Amino acid sequence: MSQKNHEGKKSARERLQEQREKEKARARRGRQAIVAGAVVAVLAVAGGIAVWASSSSGKPAANDNEVAVPKQASGGDRPAVPVGSADAPSTLTVWEDFRCPACQQFETGFRPVIHELEDSGRLKSEYHLVTIIDGNAGGQGSRNAANAALCAQDAGKFRAYHDLLYSHQPPEPQDKFGDKKYLLQLAGKVKGLVTPAFTKCVNDGTYDRFVKKSNDAFATSGYRGTPTVLLNGKDLSKEKGGQFGPADLKKMVLDANKAKQPGNKQPGKKSATPHTGASPQDKHPGTPQDKHPGTPQDKHPGTPQDKHPGRSAAPQGELTGRSGAPAS
Repeated sequence: MSQKNHEGKKSARERLQEQREKEKARARRGRQAIVAGAVVAVLAVAGGIAVWASSSSGKPAANDNEVAVPKQASGGDRPAVPVGSADAPSTLTVWEDFRCPACQQFETGFRPVIHELEDSGRLKSEYHLVTIIDGNAGGQGSRNAANAALCAQDAGKFRAYHDLLYSHQPPEPQDKFGDKKYLLQLAGKVKGLVTPAFTKCVNDGTYDRFVKKSNDAFATSGYRGTPTVLLNGKDLSKEKGGQFGPADLKKMVLDANKAKQPGNKQPGKKSATPHTGASPQDKHPGTPQDKHPGTPQDKHPGTPQDKHPGRSAAPQGELTGRSGAPAS
C-alpha cells in the first residue's frame, strides 16, 4: 500500500514537472528571435535579435479623440514621431522597442549616417514605438521609456533623448526603464529637458495610450520583429541579399534623391545628441556577435547581447531578415 502511494505521488510529481516544462517551452517560444537563413545580413542592424510580437495585445486601441498626441507627431492608425525635415525627399520608417537589444545595436551602428542624412535635409525618419518585450518578458520599461521619449518630443528633444535611452539600455531581462525616476535621471543628461511639464508628463504616463496604439498597429502590420526598418517603403533587411550596411543606406538615399532638392522644413528646433560616451560614432561598426557557441565573440564590450536560445546574431551595423518561425 505504502509502495503504491509512493508511486502515485511520484507520478503526480512527474506530471506536474512535465506541465511546468511545457509552460516554460511556450514562454521561450514567445520570446525567441526570428532570424533569416542569411544571418550575415548587414543592416541586420541589431544583431538580428528580432522579437515576436505574438504576445502583443489584440484589443483595439482607444479612439483618436481619446489619445493624447505629442507635438508634431502623427496620430491616426499608425502613430509616429517625425525627425528631420518634413519635406525631405526620402523617408526612413523605424519600428523599435527601447528594451530591444537588436534595436540598440541598429541605432549604434546606423546613427551617424542617419543623423548626417537628416541634418542635410536628405532624409526624414518616422519612429513607431512598440512594447513587444514588455509583453513577452513582463514589465513596463518599453512603455514607460516610449512615453518619456514622447514627452521629450513635446520639448523638441526627442532625438537627443531617444539616442540617450539606447546608449543606456539595460540588459533585456532587466526592466530598469520601468523605473520612472531612472528615466527622469537620464533626462538630466539632455540640456534643458527636465522641466515641471516634462516630469509631470513622464510620471502621469501622458502618452501611454499613444504608445499602446502604436504597438497595436505593429501587431497587425505583418512585420515580425524589431527593429523593422524601411526606406521609402522598402524593407532594408531584404536588400542586397540581406547584406546592407550604413554606407549602403547612404548610397540608397542619395540615389533615390537624385534631381531632388533637400528639405528645409524642420518640424522643430534640432536637438543635439548628448555626448554620453556610451554610444560609438564609428561609421564602420564592428561585429558584435551572439554569445552562443560557434559564433565569433563581441568585440565591443557593453553592447547588449542576444541571450535567447536559437538566435544567431549578425554583425552590428547590419540588418537581418525576419522570416521564419520561432524555435520550439
